[in-house]
Amino acid sequence: MQQTPAPVIVRVVEQPVHETTISDVIFGSLGLVGVLLVAAAIMGLLLGGGLILFKRLRHRDGLDPDDDAGAYRVTPASGSRLGSTSADR
Repeated sequence: MQQTPAPVIVRVVEQPVHETTISDVIFGSLGLVGVLLVAAAIMGLLLGGGLILFKRLRHRDGLDPDDDAGAYRVTPASGSRLGSTSADR
């Protein structure tokens, strides 16, 4: 006859569960805010530097010879005064 092997008993020991405290939540959120702040600063610096470089290259290459910054200045006509009515004249 065959002998049945002795049963193997396995005890599963669970690791202790780490409790999340309020300080864990605060430090985690501050870390996330810090990472987002640094990422936004880097992206802003890159975009600002890119725009400045683009404007300098555009001005240097003569692609925009007419500086249109003053072309849209609105000045009143020579005979009119701003805010005046016909009774003031």
